[in-house]
Amino acid sequence: MKAVIQRVKNASITVDGIEIAKIGPGILTLLGICRGDDEAAAEKLISKICGLRIFEDPQGKMNLSVQDIQGEHLVISQFTLAGDCNSGRRPSFTGAETPVLAKALYEKAIEFSRGLGVRTSTGVFQADMKVSLLNDGPVTFILES
Repeated sequence: MKAVIQRVKNASITVDGIEIAKIGPGILTLLGICRGDDEAAAEKLISKICGLRIFEDPQGKMNLSVQDIQGEHLVISQFTLAGDCNSGRRPSFTGAETPVLAKALYEKAIEFSRGLGVRTSTGVFQADMKVSLLNDGPVTFILES
């Protein structure tokens, strides 16, 4: 499982010209489900993301988590994170989980985030989404389980 997370001032998703999700300050997570990933990996990764101290405290140090600031979490399925670009010029996606299994794990990841008390919004699995965000910092991390 791979995730690209960004600390954002705000972020939104539009599908077919309709805004379907919008968050204020918090974290935007692009989540890639790889073959062999399981619920334990999803729970561990989401727990890490929600507890990661990437928000500034009153002294200006990265010392607070999205939970601490009562921020929001936008989770977007991103199968291309499982892409392999090492050979040739066309990415291979054989490392991505099948859509049926990936969707179930994506939904579990969302449940885990909400279970941690973080207001969590989502994209639409397998939809053509337009994502807008205002990266705060910029602060961006890549995580793998």
